[in-house]
Amino acid sequence: MIELFPSYYVVLHILFLAAMILCAVAVFYLKDLIAAAIAFAAFSFLLALEFFILQAPDVAIAEAAIGAGISTAILIIAIRGTTREEGE
Repeated sequence: MIELFPSYYVVLHILFLAAMILCAVAVFYLKDLIAAAIAFAAFSFLLALEFFILQAPDVAIAEAAIGAGISTAILIIAIRGTTREEGE
């Protein structure tokens, strides 16, 4: 039988996907908007790593640059213009 991915790739996929779910839940529940933006950047970076493991380096580079870089910067600039804490 031909093995497409080594068995440790499956472990990496599971770890990255679990970490992505934790980051998404953190973004949802954090009241501090800067912390939520940083959790979103971590989510985007983990997604870029997942794309790289799936052998799509061009998509991974674009996700890292746009998702983790530019989007996070735009969110932080927007939060700076408002209040840092979310209201109840």
